[in-house]
Amino acid sequence: MVTVTPVLTSTQAQDIREALYTAERRSGLRFAAYLGPAVGPRRHFSERLHAALGREADTAVLVFVDLGERGLEIVTGSRARLRLTDGECRLAAVSMAAVLVTGDLAGGIVTGVWILADLASRRR
Repeated sequence: MVTVTPVLTSTQAQDIREALYTAERRSGLRFAAYLGPAVGPRRHFSERLHAALGREADTAVLVFVDLGERGLEIVTGSRARLRLTDGECRLAAVSMAAVLVTGDLAGGIVTGVWILADLASRRR
């Protein structure tokens, strides 16, 4: 799942979709991305988005980018958390932020998803 704001071109949205699909195949986890504003506190909102993945939430990794507030959250389900530590998620977030700050929204998300998938696939 990728929820996209009009900020992305169709090519950028497709690049993110492909990264999510590749990450899922490589790691066996479910990956999702949401780009847009948080409704309420950012962490709470991102956790609600993650829970909305339903039965897949346990094995899911959600990347949430709040463009307006310049915020980033990575939420992992209980089974995904066994394969991705908080430190590894922080590493991915810092790497994403380094690309996002240059204005490359799609590149930042793709970078983070690839890092997360790579790290998770090591514990498959």
